[in-house]
Amino acid sequence: MDRSYLFAPGHVDKLVSKVFTAGADAVILDLEDAVPPQDKAHARRNVAVSTTTNAAWVRVNAVRSEDCAADLDAVGPAVAGIRIPKVDDPSDVEWVTTRRPGVPIMCAIETARGVLASADIAATPGCRFLAIGGVDLRRDLGAGAGFAPLQHARSQIVLAARAAGLPPPIDSVFAHIDDDAALTLEAEQSRDLGFFGKSAIHPMQLPAIHRVFTPTAQQIDWARAVLTAFDEAGHGALRMPDGEFVDAPVAARAADLLRAAEPPLSACRDH
Repeated sequence: MDRSYLFAPGHVDKLVSKVFTAGADAVILDLEDAVPPQDKAHARRNVAVSTTTNAAWVRVNAVRSEDCAADLDAVGPAVAGIRIPKVDDPSDVEWVTTRRPGVPIMCAIETARGVLASADIAATPGCRFLAIGGVDLRRDLGAGAGFAPLQHARSQIVLAARAAGLPPPIDSVFAHIDDDAALTLEAEQSRDLGFFGKSAIHPMQLPAIHRVFTPTAQQIDWARAVLTAFDEAGHGALRMPDGEFVDAPVAARAADLLRAAEPPLSACRDH
């Protein structure tokens, strides 16, 4: 699983060329909010070239718009997937998958309607991930700053993703580039709610995000000890030397943790 998703505006040639060596697990080339209207065509040309060989995600413009149709036409064969902004309804996903069948979809939940429909969105064929778009969602809800105002929405998105059999959802960007402590705290809180991975707007944010979503050596040792003991017990319940009770759900959690510790397979590491 990818811990970080680094955004790069598609119209800025220098950033598009450098983003794949910035250290992120995954890259999102942006054709939407970060690109001025007059630069959309240039951004599409950059994305078309880049996704011929690079497995980046591409954030397209609003579903059903002429811009979005042109964005989908520009995506190259190596694209990792399409990130749809402000998904409110399963039909938004279907509109994209009809035009680009077989391409994985990341659905950004950024409105009140999207939160309420998140279970149906997650269950729509083609949806690979849910992600929360905290900046737009906060604006739509009229919510205040800090973690607490969006905690309910985050929990609902986690429930929707997991009930549909999807991986953990991806957390929103953190807008303050220089506040490493606050970024770390938000990432930890999201992780503890059930998110895995977080979007970033600057490479400076990557170390903090990677620390939060990388299991520690102590956690890995615990997981290995649990799985070894569980196997030796014939997959029956047991008591560890420190008194911890281990049964099948605990062993499954240990296995999940070890999978999270595996190096991401992102193609951006090869550039």
